[in-house]
Amino acid sequence: MTETPLRRDGRTTLAYALLTDLYQLTMAQGYWENGKADEQACFHMFFRDNPFKGGFAIACGAAQLAEMIDGFAFSDDDIAYLASLDAPGGGALFDSDFLDYLRSMRLTVRVDAVREGTVVFPMEPIVRVTGPILQCQLLETALLCCMNFQTLVATKAARVCLAAEAPVAEFGLRRAQGAGGSLWASRAAVVGGCASTSNVLAGKMFDIPVSGTHAHSWVMAFDDELEAFRAYAKSFPTNCVLLVDTYDVKRGIDNAITVGLEMRERGERLSGIRIDSGDLAWLARYARERLDEAGLTDCGIVLSNDLDEYTIKSIREQGAQVMSWGVGTKLATAYDQPSLGGVYKLSATRASADDAWSARLKVSEQSSKLTLPGVLDVRRYRFADGRLAGDMVFDVNEAIDENGTIIDPSDLLRCKELGGLEYETLLAPLAREGESVLPDEERSATAARARTIEGLRHLDESQKRFLNPHSYPVGLEAGLWHRRAAMAASLRAARTPLR
Repeated sequence: MTETPLRRDGRTTLAYALLTDLYQLTMAQGYWENGKADEQACFHMFFRDNPFKGGFAIACGAAQLAEMIDGFAFSDDDIAYLASLDAPGGGALFDSDFLDYLRSMRLTVRVDAVREGTVVFPMEPIVRVTGPILQCQLLETALLCCMNFQTLVATKAARVCLAAEAPVAEFGLRRAQGAGGSLWASRAAVVGGCASTSNVLAGKMFDIPVSGTHAHSWVMAFDDELEAFRAYAKSFPTNCVLLVDTYDVKRGIDNAITVGLEMRERGERLSGIRIDSGDLAWLARYARERLDEAGLTDCGIVLSNDLDEYTIKSIREQGAQVMSWGVGTKLATAYDQPSLGGVYKLSATRASADDAWSARLKVSEQSSKLTLPGVLDVRRYRFADGRLAGDMVFDVNEAIDENGTIIDPSDLLRCKELGGLEYETLLAPLAREGESVLPDEERSATAARARTIEGLRHLDESQKRFLNPHSYPVGLEAGLWHRRAAMAASLRAARTPLR
């Protein structure tokens, strides 16, 4: 992605047109050559399994998706590069007239997406794209790139924050997958619940809080640890957190106490100490005792060092009193699951905007890869007290079962009636006629974080546990379930029998 002069609503955008897989462009040329470029299509992005073997995911990436929509255009340099590509069998890969078509093409698609910070679940659409099939196809790769990684990191952050029950700072910049990955990971971590990031560029770009203390090198740069602590306290009297494990943690705590008492005499306060190695649970308890004995009861303890939700939960269960946590590698890299696995599937087509939609279904050798047909949305039902009761995936162009019946996508016998409960629909406008319509407040990571916290508050505790979480009810509207079953049976019957 490179900077471009494109601007919409005063925003500088990035060039995303070539952030794609080659086959998207070869298919686009095929649509164009076969007179199908302007035929209408509907695609949905969804995932099949909750990440980290958990009970939920946190949607994230819509802000970048809006930026991508606004910056989508083929520059002269892009066209020149595509013109230089040769086909394996010889000659130019792309037709020159097709490249001229791309050069002048402007998006006219409609995009709807769940709001960032929304709790989401498998098999329900989190993005819907409708418009000319050629354009929908060209958006696939970049759209998945935006949504998959950020949803994964936001979900990991939410799990970490649930375990922490105290502010979490994202510290993963130096371990993240490159500069671009680190920036969007930092933002997604805040969407998922983190209070701040150490990533200063992300703080500037996304208006998110930044935080940080000092490294071991600060202590090592002075003749002794106490001198280093005193110098840091002098430089940052209102933001002083001292890293105490450069040489010996117990001695570091004693030196920090000395500086904390000196600061108190000056009318200042030692905000905290940070421990970055060793038995964190034991050391945190020891540090709390020593600080309290010295009268520094308002000095907090910050823990870091390859933390994740499981380690944090264990440390807290051992009685450690922690003011805040620094979580880096395992958060910014989504360490224990490298990919969300979100997919983007064609679900309906029509010849023009004046025609009725015709549902499309993918049937493969794996029943788990059976897609969902139609132009879809999600109804989220709630109990009277606001708790989440269940989600219905439905076709916006079809009548809905009067009882609000949902059926598990893979099991007819698992069904639930949600009729009579209050509900909301989850997909909201993100782009119209190829231009983003996402309001500024919807681009805010901190506003999305509030949505995450509120959504998780209304999710049952059994669905938030880390070990064997209870599954949240997500099902197809009854009519949609039966239409899909009939389509699948018809398509499978038409296949050549195995020999």
